[in-house]
This record gives sequence, C-alpha cells and structure tokens, in this order.
Amino acid sequence: MAKEMNNRQAYFNYYIEDKYVAGIVLLGTEVKSIRDGKVSFNDAFCFFDKSELWLRGLYIAEYSHGTVNNHIAVHDRKLLLQKRELRKLQAKLKDKGLTIVPLRVFINEKNLVKVEIGLAKGKKLHDKRETIKQRDAEREIKRWNK
Repeated sequence: MAKEMNNRQAYFNYYIEDKYVAGIVLLGTEVKSIRDGKVSFNDAFCFFDKSELWLRGLYIAEYSHGTVNNHIAVHDRKLLLQKRELRKLQAKLKDKGLTIVPLRVFINEKNLVKVEIGLAKGKKLHDKRETIKQRDAEREIKRWNK
C-alpha cells in the first residue's frame, strides 16, 4: 500500500485557511500509478468550470505495465464535492487573493483515492523567510534535545 503524497510546497507558498477532502475521477491506470506513489504536485491548482471543480497540473506518471489504454500523465481531472461545499468554495474564491490548491493525495480506508484541497492565500517573500527561520529553529531544538 502506498503512503500518502503531500504537497510540501503549498504549505511554504500559502497560508491554508480551510481544508476539504474531495473525491477525484480517475482511470484505472492512474489509480495503479498513485498506489505506486508516482504523483507530483508541481504547479497544480484547482479551478471552477460551470460550477464543477477541476484539478489542473497534477502529474500522475504513466503506469509501467499499462497497455495502449494507458492514461495521459497531465490532464484536467474532476473533483467530487457536495454541492453545498462547492457553493461555499465559489463564494470564498471571490475574495481577493484566494486560490484552491491540492495539499495531499491519499487512499482512504475504503481504498478510494482522495485529494485534500485547501483554500489558500499567497504568502509574501518576508513571510516565506519567517517560515524558513521557524523551521531552522525547530530543527536546532530537536538536534540539541537528542
């Protein structure tokens, strides 16, 4: 069983205000590739199209044992949320500077692939420097406590 894949860059570049767990529409070879841990979040983001939430830029490597029916590595994938949650997200997106980013991809206890998405606000350069300082300080404390 594959471990969950986290988008560490999202936590560095954004303040995460709210989190949601969404289902994702996938092909069979995409699921097998995710189980192998072959997922990359580079430049992945979510957007609305006709009141549906889509995930763009998520790279899922082609399955090594796939045949001619293998999937395309990067294409738009539909996310599945309840209508109430979709309306809530759409209303919040109208606020200035907010975006929706994928935070992690995981397989739940029912063996379904899920995506945790976050409503995020971008960090400024000085905020990123502050995050680096905090991380270094925590690392130093752990080193001295060993």
